[in-house]
Amino acid sequence: MWDEYRRILAGAGYAAVGQPDFVARLPDVLIGDPPVTTPELVIRDVLARAIGLPPLATAVAHPCDEPSLAAVLAARDRGLVAPILVGPEGKIRSLAAAAGLDLAGIPIRDVPHSHASAARAVELVRRAEVGAIMKGSLHTDELLGEVVRTDTGLRTARRISHVFVMQVPGLERLLLVTDAAVNIDPGLEEKADIVQNAIDLALALGVSQPRVAILSAVETVTSKLRSTIDAAALCKMADRGQITGGLLDGPLAFDNAVSPEAARVKGIASEVAGRADILVAPDLESGNILAKQLEYFSGATAGGVVLGARVPVILSSRADSLASRVLSCAVAAIFANTTRVARP
Repeated sequence: MWDEYRRILAGAGYAAVGQPDFVARLPDVLIGDPPVTTPELVIRDVLARAIGLPPLATAVAHPCDEPSLAAVLAARDRGLVAPILVGPEGKIRSLAAAAGLDLAGIPIRDVPHSHASAARAVELVRRAEVGAIMKGSLHTDELLGEVVRTDTGLRTARRISHVFVMQVPGLERLLLVTDAAVNIDPGLEEKADIVQNAIDLALALGVSQPRVAILSAVETVTSKLRSTIDAAALCKMADRGQITGGLLDGPLAFDNAVSPEAARVKGIASEVAGRADILVAPDLESGNILAKQLEYFSGATAGGVVLGARVPVILSSRADSLASRVLSCAVAAIFANTTRVARP
């Protein structure tokens, strides 16, 4: 393995390849050893803000696999949520017993299947029994379909959108990425709501004036690339007070949004460039790829929440770690308690 590393690095002009002090300074990721972290260390800043707030009454829709159930208990034990489990009671109790999970004191609303779980969770919000919904082991479309129903759902005037809250190793601030899970190909009006949702969340998390980078492939406006036109329009909407609370700039390529050096080299004079708190993707595909690259290549811990409905929806992937799920609960608890939109 080391011969291959030496060959690659020597080809790149590193004369010190192979020297012991050089090897000692190589990042862990290069030598195949994952960085050692704990959930408490990775998400400590958000947890510190969330712990001490009143636990958020949360309907957990169909927690019928071990990761979902374990995450609920971990968030409950940290005082983040006061859960109500919604799903087939027999299946949930059997799963908990097999996994050694203690459900003592947690109410269960017995319904026969996942679709009924989603519908009942939404009903609990409408009846002011809970202030948030947490996704269990059902499909995202099944849950959000009930959330956005025109007759019995939780719609507001705002478009719903998903925000990743990411703790990226080496970055001394949280990074928000949106929208990577809900809106496939949003138009300008939808993007305005996506931006506003993310700004509202950043403000709730303690960012006094979130810096918002509207991403594209380039940093100049061109009619050949719709994302650049949308970016320019969003910035003007902010100038006119149609988007509030944040500082917008765009279009910006990813490097110019997060790297001060890249912005300097390209001569971009901006209060956002190189220091973005929020990255707004042109569409769901690019946003999803970006977020997952940060998570799997950079070792970021990512929590996810859907905003724009009457209450936050804690959204997790089946592949999410326990740390990611707990982070999502902490973010939802902070948002709900700060904005007061999700208090039953």
